[in-house]
Amino acid sequence: MNTTKTIDVLNSLIEINNDRIEGYQTASKETKENDLLTLFAKFIQTSQHCKQELVSEVLELNGTVTEGTRATGKFFRVWMDVKAVLTGMERKEILNSCEFGEDKAQETYNTALTTDLEYITPEQQTLLNAQRALLKAEHDIVKDLRDKA
Repeated sequence: MNTTKTIDVLNSLIEINNDRIEGYQTASKETKENDLLTLFAKFIQTSQHCKQELVSEVLELNGTVTEGTRATGKFFRVWMDVKAVLTGMERKEILNSCEFGEDKAQETYNTALTTDLEYITPEQQTLLNAQRALLKAEHDIVKDLRDKA
C-alpha cells in the first residue's frame, strides 16, 4: 500500500469536510430561518465528526493533516456571498447552493471509494462508506427541502 497516496486520499476528504463546514457557516449567515439554522448547525457537526475520524487516520499513518479547503470550495463560498449581496438569498437559492456543495462532497467520497480504492484499507473503506452514507442522507434532506421551496 502506498502510504503517501492513502494520506492524499484521506486529506482530500478532510478538505471536502472543511468545505462543508465553511459552506454551512456561510449559508447560516445568509438566512434567518430557524429550521435552516438548526439544520446547518447539525450538518456542521456531522462534518466536524467525519473530519476528526479522518484526521485520526492520517495521524495513525504519521501523515500531515491538511488544514485548508479546496479552491473550488473557496470560490463557491465567495460566489454565494456575492449572490447574496446582489439578489438577497431566498430559501430556495440557499438550498440550491447547499445542494451544489453536497454534490461535491458525494463526488469526492465516490472517487475515494472507486478510483482510489486500492490506496485505502478495508477498515478505511468501512469508515468512508459510513461517512458517505451520513452525508448522502443530509444531501437528500437538502434536496427535499429545495424541491419543496
